[in-house]
Amino acid sequence: MTDRKTEIAANLAKVEERIAAGCVAAARKREEVTLIVVTKTYPASDVRILSGLGVRHVAENRDQDAAPKAAACADLPLTWHFVGQLQTNKVRSVVGYADVVQSVDRARLVVALSKEAVRAGRELGCLIQVALDAGASGRGERGGVAPDGIEELADLVAGAPGLRLDGLMTVAPLTGEYAGRERAAFGRLMDLSTDLRRAHPAATMVSAGMSADLEQAVAAGATHVRVGSAVLGVRPRLG
Repeated sequence: MTDRKTEIAANLAKVEERIAAGCVAAARKREEVTLIVVTKTYPASDVRILSGLGVRHVAENRDQDAAPKAAACADLPLTWHFVGQLQTNKVRSVVGYADVVQSVDRARLVVALSKEAVRAGRELGCLIQVALDAGASGRGERGGVAPDGIEELADLVAGAPGLRLDGLMTVAPLTGEYAGRERAAFGRLMDLSTDLRRAHPAATMVSAGMSADLEQAVAAGATHVRVGSAVLGVRPRLG
């Protein structure tokens, strides 16, 4: 094995142990939690190594990095998630490679995603990004819609051609009542997911938790965790 493959394999094994231990502690089955490796800032060669090690879900947050990387790895059996704040002028490009957009947080974005998904002949999975730090504006510091905006946006996604409502996503907030209280934040997201599934039973995906707080997300009931640095290490930004 190359040094880089050996490094990634060792890190991946440690993360797998953390997820497995979290599932045991929460009395959950390991298969209830899907690992998404966040490959932002890392090269296509790392994505190939991950695929060879059995990773099937990868995530990106910047289209300018993601588009060429996804193209270079188009032959791999991967599901690509877009997790960053998405501007409408990037939608056509993102719909070209992303299987799931986890950061849907406004009606205008839903309309743009629907238009491009139909044009491309694709069905695009969508998660509503929930801002648990939303202020008076109804949006969070890192994007997302306030909890009271979920229902309207979810109905819009569910009724939009080319889109599939898969569930909810959040990032542990740095400000507000949930700052430093990741377990409580993720528990709140699970409550919101329960509410959502009353109207949309198939929207079962709950994406929460990253390298530092994946255990809290697993304990709360997250179905997907997004882990970058714990698998790939710390690396300077591309570009």
